[in-house]
Amino acid sequence: MHRRIEARIVNPLLGEQIPVPSYATDGSAALDLRACIEAPITLRAGSRELIKTGLAINMMDPSLVAIVASRSGLSLKHGLHVAQGIGVVDADYHGEIAVILANSGQEDYVVQPGDRIAQLMFQPVVQVALSMVDKFSTETERGEGGFGSTGKS
Repeated sequence: MHRRIEARIVNPLLGEQIPVPSYATDGSAALDLRACIEAPITLRAGSRELIKTGLAINMMDPSLVAIVASRSGLSLKHGLHVAQGIGVVDADYHGEIAVILANSGQEDYVVQPGDRIAQLMFQPVVQVALSMVDKFSTETERGEGGFGSTGKS
C-alpha cells in the first residue's frame, strides 16, 4: 500500500488548461511537474529561469522530503536540467513549488505552458546530530582517499 500525502493546487490554470502533476506509469517513482505558466518562456542557451508549477504540498511529516529532479529526456536532447542539481522541498515549506530550469545546451529552448519540466520524488529524511571531536580514525581500506582513489575498476 502506498503512503499518501496532501497536495494542494495553488494556480487556477492547473487542472483547467494545464494537466495536474501525475505519475506516468504505475511503476514511476516521481510525479511529472509541468510548467504552470500562461505564456511560453524562452530559455536562452546558457541561461536559467524560475518556472512555476502551480503545485504546493503540505506534508506535515518531517520524516519526508520532496526532491525536484531533472527529466532525463530534456537533459539529453536539449541540455535542460534543474539548475542546482536537485531541488529540496522541506516538509515545512508550504508555498508553490517552482523549478530553477537551466539551459546548458547550445540553442535556445521554449518552455510551453503545460510542458513537463521536472520530476518530484518523495524520500525519507534522516537528520544527523553533529558532534565536535579532536580527531577520528581514518584506518579503513580507503582511509582519507577520495576523488577516484579506488581506481577505475
